[in-house]
Amino acid sequence: QVQLVESGGGLVQPGGSLRLSCAVSVSVDSLYAMGWYRQAPGEQREEQRDWVAVLTSSGSTNYKDSVKGRFTISRDNAKNTVDLQMNRLKPEDTAVYFCTVELRGDLTGVYWGQGTQVTVSS
Repeated sequence: QVQLVESGGGLVQPGGSLRLSCAVSVSVDSLYAMGWYRQAPGEQREEQRDWVAVLTSSGSTNYKDSVKGRFTISRDNAKNTVDLQMNRLKPEDTAVYFCTVELRGDLTGVYWGQGTQVTVSS
């Protein structure tokens, strides 16, 4: 019902930047909340541990301590995307990054994308 498709991952050197984008099949204006999670190599995703950034419909943002000041979550109403700008990347940021959105109303639920790989290595 609600589809999310991430893009923008890749290989980058430490200190570099990447911008992830999540195309959403419904209007981002209708989203109750949106966020990015990551799953490190060899680990199972645990939502309490692996969340990276959250943006609510009211515009409030929250970031994992380890990414504060480096990552920025935003939404683009014109493109219908949820984006994650990642600067000053570190090797420990290497992971598969997942976009997630929460809706209320007729499509109530939490939806996930398929993930995009980010590798930070020299």
